[in-house]
Amino acid sequence: MKIGIPKEIKNNENRVGMTPAGVLELSKKGHEVFVQSTAGDCSGFDDKDYHAAGATILPSIDRVYEASEMIVKVKEPIEQEYSLIKENQIVFTYFHFASNQNLTEAMMNNKSVCIAYETVEDDDGTLPLLTPMSEVAGRMAIQQGAKYLEKPVKGKGLLLGGVPGVPPGKVLVLGAGTVGIQAAKMAAGLGAQVTVLDVNMNKLRYVNDIMPSHVVTEFSNEYNIRKHLQTSDLVVGGILITGAKAPKLITRDMLKLMQPGAVIVDVAVDQGGCVETTRPTTHEDPAYIIDGVVHYCVANMPGAVPYTSTLALTNVTLPYVLNLAENGWENACEKNNSLAKGLNIVKGTIVCEPILAAFDWNKSFA
Repeated sequence: MKIGIPKEIKNNENRVGMTPAGVLELSKKGHEVFVQSTAGDCSGFDDKDYHAAGATILPSIDRVYEASEMIVKVKEPIEQEYSLIKENQIVFTYFHFASNQNLTEAMMNNKSVCIAYETVEDDDGTLPLLTPMSEVAGRMAIQQGAKYLEKPVKGKGLLLGGVPGVPPGKVLVLGAGTVGIQAAKMAAGLGAQVTVLDVNMNKLRYVNDIMPSHVVTEFSNEYNIRKHLQTSDLVVGGILITGAKAPKLITRDMLKLMQPGAVIVDVAVDQGGCVETTRPTTHEDPAYIIDGVVHYCVANMPGAVPYTSTLALTNVTLPYVLNLAENGWENACEKNNSLAKGLNIVKGTIVCEPILAAFDWNKSFA
């Protein structure tokens, strides 16, 4: 199969869809890999690395799309890429369709085969291609949240871990999934007081078992959220419903409960955010303030640490890329139920129910 690795052109997206090690594995099996020149530079991989691994280096993004049967990316195509995607072309990447109607319509119109990393799901309910980026984002949420609590960036001027004689900050984590657990671990490591909310008691029991005593759990409901917002210095939104829009757990009126200069980091922004006042931001302009509360809502947080993120992502995506390349998307998805769940849009038809629910559409255009 002919596989293309274009350079990411989303604002400050520094990751790349595949490492040279991944290219080598594909090349060894006889597949052709086309890599756009400088695609891996920001992740620490230059054109020579890819060429040595067997890739053909192409000078422009349009050449990569034109030459390839399958495109392997990191982030969803943006508007400049819509016209480059061909009918029947496989696009394997993070899509998050439920929060982006324009993207959804564009991918239906070009009749490509869209396989989304974030909905590939194992039988036990885990999301193997989302997990490593959720781990990165959960850890980064605390790093960024601690930074935006500083006064020069309009935070309340609080050191999250405190110092002797001064109490540490309070962190509220919404969701005890991968993002929430990693955020709680990082916050606890800094010495913050951490509360984790979730509606799944098994997840809360797990958090209780693995975390130190200054990480506490409570059942998630509106009453408890409102209670904790009054004293929380940093709130991390880590809610995920696979393939669907995130529920709005914090509404606009709740911001008035929070202290001026408190910070919200909404990691769920890719799926529309779990805070009513969330809107996607970029690493170039990452934060904004509403009702005195600092919102950090960067939609591609792991893009700030591309070396770590690219390695972590390729570790998990490569087996699926190999499967698709060896067998074609139809046979691969027929034999691999996890991969089949990654199918979101096939030749103009939405095949993922949460996307249909998000927009209340028929399954395809008339």
